[in-house]
Amino acid sequence: MDKLVIVTGASRGIGAAIAYRLAEQGYTVGCISRSGSLPQIKDADASVLKRCIPASADVTDEAALRKAIDDFASGPLPFAGLVNNAGFHDEHRSATMPMDEWRAIMAANADSVVIGCQAAYPHLKDVDGGLILNMGSFFDKLGVKNNLAYSASKAAVGSITRVLAVEWARYGISLVNIAPGFVLTDLNREEWDKPGGPLQPYIESRIPNGKPGTPEDIAALVVNLFAMPTTYLTGETIYIDGAQALVS
Repeated sequence: MDKLVIVTGASRGIGAAIAYRLAEQGYTVGCISRSGSLPQIKDADASVLKRCIPASADVTDEAALRKAIDDFASGPLPFAGLVNNAGFHDEHRSATMPMDEWRAIMAANADSVVIGCQAAYPHLKDVDGGLILNMGSFFDKLGVKNNLAYSASKAAVGSITRVLAVEWARYGISLVNIAPGFVLTDLNREEWDKPGGPLQPYIESRIPNGKPGTPEDIAALVVNLFAMPTTYLTGETIYIDGAQALVS
């Protein structure tokens, strides 16, 4: 499968798993991250990593992100799509949250999605379409204390996806918002493994099967969405949270 997919935040966590699984399926993957590193996957197959091409760009730097996407998409391989995965999570009491922090979270989680979509658009239009996957969160429909900026940014991702899906459908460009629940990654494993800590028992009590999601769960969904030969699935949010948000 000699096609290119670009993934932001591709060096660690969910982004690394997505990039690696796409490469396993034969895609060449443009891996954008601040570090410019290859996907950090335990026991990775070197032949798979050869299909991953790293590039350094901070998604909050508009010029750098646009250039990285344009450089990849202008290359010789057919451009199949983009995964806007990069972002970050932080918590603050809503009444005292500094507006600088609000703006930083919105820039990383929502502004970067708009910029990424805009940068990919002309290239996908030129090849008669493709797929853009935006990484939201199930927090977009929950009232989670101390998560005002994060929840708002992820709700914005869903709205961005819906609007662009309507505008760009005529060009064969599909957009889907993936909204994970709690996913155990290297970024939160220390807190998860903390002896006597509150996170593990809380999550296990909230997810019906008692297990957190994994980056591979999200990557499997991404791979399957790219494998679908249809543009009729567009503008939707797919929740992948183990039914966590349904627990009363």
